[in-house]
Amino acid sequence: MGVDPHCYGQLKLSTIAQVDGWTMAFFDSEIVQEEAKRLFGDYQQLMQLGSDYGKFDREGKKKFIDTMEELMERYRVFMKRFELSEDFQAKLTVEQLRSQLGQFGITPEQMFEQMQGTLERMKSQLDQPPS
Repeated sequence: MGVDPHCYGQLKLSTIAQVDGWTMAFFDSEIVQEEAKRLFGDYQQLMQLGSDYGKFDREGKKKFIDTMEELMERYRVFMKRFELSEDFQAKLTVEQLRSQLGQFGITPEQMFEQMQGTLERMKSQLDQPPS
């Protein structure tokens, strides 16, 4: 049995929320600030929408999965910026994420792999008849 995939959302959401408040160091860049806000907002909207996933038709489910994959890729790129930065706040954010995920016994890389695995399973279930 794996880790509940819903916990990833809380970790990502909390990390982005913490980041959203840091506008003076790493976030002097307007581009980075805007992407943080977009990621946070898009993630919240997608999770709200996802609560009705079971009611979606096949095309709605496919669109949801595709959108989630796009969001995960954006988040992966966003976090890579932190990892590559020399900024203290950026490094601290990476360490906080590693620490939070470590409490669940996983690394950020494993989180992304498990999220991708969940999305792949969701895709494979698209053509299965409802039980």
